[in-house]
Amino acid sequence: MKVYKLCFLLLFIHFTFKTVAQGIVSVDNKTKTSADLTVGAERTSEYVPLLKGKRVAVVANQSSNIKNVHLVDSLISLGIIIKKVFCPEHGFRGTVDAGERVKSETDAKTKLRIITLYGKNKKPAPADLKDVDIVVFDIQDVGVRFYTYISTLHYVMEACAENNKQLILLDRPNPNGYYIDGPVMEESYKSFLGMHSVPIVYAMTIGEYAGMINGEGWLKGKIKCDLKVIPILNYIHKDLYQLPVKPSPNLPNMTSVYLYPTLGLFEGTIMSVGRGTDMPFQVIGHPTLEKANYKFTPEPKPGAMEPKYSGKECKGYNLSDFGKEYMKDSKKLYLFWLMGTYKNTPDKASYFDENFNYHAGNATLKQQIIDGKSEDEIRGSWQEGIKKFKVVRKKYLLYKDFE
Repeated sequence: MKVYKLCFLLLFIHFTFKTVAQGIVSVDNKTKTSADLTVGAERTSEYVPLLKGKRVAVVANQSSNIKNVHLVDSLISLGIIIKKVFCPEHGFRGTVDAGERVKSETDAKTKLRIITLYGKNKKPAPADLKDVDIVVFDIQDVGVRFYTYISTLHYVMEACAENNKQLILLDRPNPNGYYIDGPVMEESYKSFLGMHSVPIVYAMTIGEYAGMINGEGWLKGKIKCDLKVIPILNYIHKDLYQLPVKPSPNLPNMTSVYLYPTLGLFEGTIMSVGRGTDMPFQVIGHPTLEKANYKFTPEPKPGAMEPKYSGKECKGYNLSDFGKEYMKDSKKLYLFWLMGTYKNTPDKASYFDENFNYHAGNATLKQQIIDGKSEDEIRGSWQEGIKKFKVVRKKYLLYKDFE
């Protein structure tokens, strides 16, 4: 326990000194809950009249709620003709493992056909939209480039544009929408983990992001989607938004959401990020890690039925207290753990896997860590890209910015 407290204290001192010195600790961000604002889905008077008498497809998951009622159930109760539901990674009910094939099926409650938009079928096919007049998109994003819901959005917009279908997007707050950080993705590393030249943390709602996809000509052939965004009421980018529903199985609380931009990079390494524990994206570790002060053993759990190192003891760090108390105020990716675990891994040649560069959006970050570059040097290399992105981003903002 004493070793743990000492290590945590050192982490705290390191973090506090750097953030205070750089003037990035903030105390003026207001925390808002779903009771303090009105998300797009709740503004039914703005979009339900557009759906009356139309054949509707809904892109949704477990986060697509009007208060405590699922959007699909609400629309059916209002007499809207729902033909089918498209669902992203993790499935319609949000219980499928990350990266697992999501099967198309029939929803037990509504008997609606559920069509997956993950795996080989990332984009609605023309046949899927043939009996549809309009598409409604309502999914809670977390504002991180490699969180795949914005990639799903891209393909839905493209399919709507190609098949002359209007897309109504019901906007929701971005819980990481109050800062911008990370390297801008290079075109050669475009994948489902990142389809656009944006930083890892881009500080836009999913409605603002959709406008940017359209406006910057990022759809195939620079086609434009007939897009209508239903904005949020009483939201600004400074707000710290408390999610009412976990956005995916392994982001169970706000601590994991705030840590995700940083710890998501570990998905491209040999490290476990705690999938298969009660603290996913709040702990990190590996069976061979040196100078560690915490241990955990991943086991099969809903949403992580085959976790990395299942049944094996991992040595690492419990970052939950750090994430809960300090991460939301840091307004940056925190590279200390990535650099430190690389340094303390005996077999450094195996530390990074083939997916790391796709998470980072370039090959530079990996090489910088291998070369022992300082955090300041690494962060300095991002600034020109971030500066250019901010100019583009500003054109598509729907809400008051944090700057």
